[in-house]
Amino acid sequence: MFGARRSRRRGQRIPCRGRWRPALCALAWVAGGAVAEDFGPVESPSPPALVAQARAFEHGEGVRRDLPKAAELYCRAARDGNPDAQYSLGWMYAIGRGVTRDDAIAGTLLDLAAAAGHPDAQRALALVGTERASVPDCVPPAPLPVVAIELLPAAPAGASPDPFAGLPPAKQKIAQAVAKLAPRYAIDLRLALAIVAVESNFEPGARSPKDARGLMQLIPDTAARFSVKNPHDVNDNVRGGLAYLRWLLAYYQGQVPLAAAAYNAGERAVDRYRGIPPYPETRDYVQRVLRLFGNAWHPYDARVVAPTEFLVSDDDDPS
Repeated sequence: MFGARRSRRRGQRIPCRGRWRPALCALAWVAGGAVAEDFGPVESPSPPALVAQARAFEHGEGVRRDLPKAAELYCRAARDGNPDAQYSLGWMYAIGRGVTRDDAIAGTLLDLAAAAGHPDAQRALALVGTERASVPDCVPPAPLPVVAIELLPAAPAGASPDPFAGLPPAKQKIAQAVAKLAPRYAIDLRLALAIVAVESNFEPGARSPKDARGLMQLIPDTAARFSVKNPHDVNDNVRGGLAYLRWLLAYYQGQVPLAAAAYNAGERAVDRYRGIPPYPETRDYVQRVLRLFGNAWHPYDARVVAPTEFLVSDDDDPS
């Protein structure tokens, strides 16, 4: 995912690898960075044209009705981020129209369309429940835009104003507890507080619909994995959360966008998509953490765990 990317028009390669560059490329995506290359004209049909063709096959308008063909065309347009295609394909999965019914896939596709402001998708979400899954193989995560790396130099975490200065007394008490524990796990205090703020807004008793608990919102599996006995105990919860964050930073070689995405969606999802998954919740989560932390890279201890396979394979790719 973070390998060199090629301009379709000029064949120029722009590297997105190395210790700093993958994180900066991810930060460029989160920040909506400027695209460095003009891709030129696209030879294949545009997403709106694909949607029009798909609708014709879906409803038998001027062509023989062919639901699998409609789904295939919607898929191609959805892959390019077209909200109409994401909604239509999501609805097909929601009702089992030409594809095997799957509310979880439907919900994910409808989430993508709703995040783009599609009004019908926003209404349809109420009909598919809360379970989510990966999107079909025809809809991979949106690629990172090609960016000029020099436009986004890495800045130290302290370079921007501290968002945690002037916390109210109750939150200050929590921050002090985090400050005592963070050095034991070699986690920058500002990153630790960013996770606490985004996860629970400093509420020790927080509990999510998915049963994530406490300040750092540990689900039961993660709590057990890092020996947390009482997830609502401030120190116990923070110890577990920091241990998990240290593990993720080592696993993703210090790349904060990937570690944050995995903290929210799980490392399996990040590994499956070889980067930040296309879930609106996760992408928003990564944005919020990066805004608070102010850096796309964090030092890590390589002895904690071997890095994920896709980062190693990307580094080994000679292209």
